[in-house]
Amino acid sequence: METLIEIRNVSKVFDLGKIKVHALRDMDLDIFRGEYLSIMGPSGSGKSTLFNMIGALDRPTGGTIKVAGVSLSDLSSRELAYFRGKHIGYVFQQFNLLPAYNAIENVSMPLTFNGWPQQKAHDRACDVLTKVGLGHRLTHRPDELSGGQQQRVAIARALANEPAIILADEPTGNLDLHTGEEIIQLLSALSRELGVTVISATHDHKMLATSDRILWIKDGRKDRLQRREELNIRVGKVS
Repeated sequence: METLIEIRNVSKVFDLGKIKVHALRDMDLDIFRGEYLSIMGPSGSGKSTLFNMIGALDRPTGGTIKVAGVSLSDLSSRELAYFRGKHIGYVFQQFNLLPAYNAIENVSMPLTFNGWPQQKAHDRACDVLTKVGLGHRLTHRPDELSGGQQQRVAIARALANEPAIILADEPTGNLDLHTGEEIIQLLSALSRELGVTVISATHDHKMLATSDRILWIKDGRKDRLQRREELNIRVGKVS
């Protein structure tokens, strides 16, 4: 498999004055193009810190992260912003949709900010919204959509710029059991269909059944890395 993301000896220390918090310690990891990786761990384990490093939202204290051969540490703040807009799509727990705008506008607006012509952005928004099952809700605002439909709009927005990577931060956290399962299946199907690498930071054990691999983090370190078929997944329990 082709390696898309290379993480080598990455550490992150937060300096809180009298206290230094070691959020990540000597992290090494290869993430493959087109795979679905879930990052699991308790609060404070370093899960979100690693997630932000991969997404070029924060810089490591030590070590290197390369995406498609590009070292993120070598990029300026402006170059990182361009890199994020070009190569990474984000899906958040809180949806982060603009309440005054309909589904098409929520998806197309980031594209126009990135220089897409308005009509091209509009057409692309319609295409990806249809792909995630919302072709009949194109002109509805967030308050006219269910939680699951809002998350589908957020996924469409993440896909709109044809990213190599989708980062999903607790994507089922605000959804009921059934709707959460629908969103998990949708992300998995899109990963297979489009060849997009999906990386999810999650507490939701339902995501394990659709993941290709699961990274378990403990105290800022890689605790274990397992393929899905290596897990014994039963209702309410994973071993």
